[in-house]
Amino acid sequence: MKNNLKYRSFEQLLAEVRSDFESYNLEDLIKPHQLIKVAKRVSYDLGLRIQKTKNVVIEVSHGKAKLPDDFQVLNFAYVLGKHKIKSPVIQGTHVEEVPIDAPIYFPGTQTIDICAVPPTCPAPVPTCPDPCNDCQAPQPCGCSTCNCSTWLNCKGQTMQLIQKIKYETREWNEFYKIKITGEPMFFDPHCPNNTWQASNTAFIRDGYVYTSFREGELYINYQGMLEDEDGNLLVLDHDLINEYYEYAMKERVLEILLGNNEPVSPALIQRIDTKLRFARNNALSLVNTPDFSEMKQVWEMNRKAMFNKYYKMFL
Repeated sequence: MKNNLKYRSFEQLLAEVRSDFESYNLEDLIKPHQLIKVAKRVSYDLGLRIQKTKNVVIEVSHGKAKLPDDFQVLNFAYVLGKHKIKSPVIQGTHVEEVPIDAPIYFPGTQTIDICAVPPTCPAPVPTCPDPCNDCQAPQPCGCSTCNCSTWLNCKGQTMQLIQKIKYETREWNEFYKIKITGEPMFFDPHCPNNTWQASNTAFIRDGYVYTSFREGELYINYQGMLEDEDGNLLVLDHDLINEYYEYAMKERVLEILLGNNEPVSPALIQRIDTKLRFARNNALSLVNTPDFSEMKQVWEMNRKAMFNKYYKMFL
């Protein structure tokens, strides 16, 4: 199911509820601000599996960087090193107003030297192994760690990072492991950054990530809240799950009407409560059922663990 998630706006969900409660809608008894928290509660009840997987490059300044506002759970992260910049040729007429006495800004270096040998480290070995042969293998002191141009994500897929910034495209070709600590609620159970042994370290606290290096870029892959680019609320769009959203909102509408001493049929209240229980059970059953790719991933992890435990010693 994770690969087939579709979303719709809260306004579309609200329109469905208003069309079912047409008489209440004509009397202007359905208020959107009273139902937003209901949609958020339903999404929270369905769990992180329905949340959007997002990724972003954040700038680290003075050893600190702000996490995205919609950040919930970290999947994995890498420290970024060197990158290439591709700037397309701008066609047409470009007009820009610049003050005469404006200071001239000279950008700094485009590369980040995050592999410098620590002062306490002995002299580097004469010949360093190629870290791209095995990115997970530990390197001798003084040698560069993994700086492959690609990496493997949590699904074992080879990934390459390309960042587009207005009129330029950055193609990152060096990635370095980083060990990140913090409250368990900020990390996916399979997040590798908790167990990696790396010279770069960081910790998450109060919406910020604090790093051991002062300046640089950090790539993070995370589960974000159900919001679009403009911050508008989104809800999951699925035939079986839509009923859970709708009946939860209808129950809240009837609850508000009863609190305002509006006439409401007891049979309608009982009908909505019954349908809400069935809709919730169906939605949770669908969300918590693993798909084939997730079952395959668990099988591969189990086979790898058994190989390392019983056969790797004979290699």
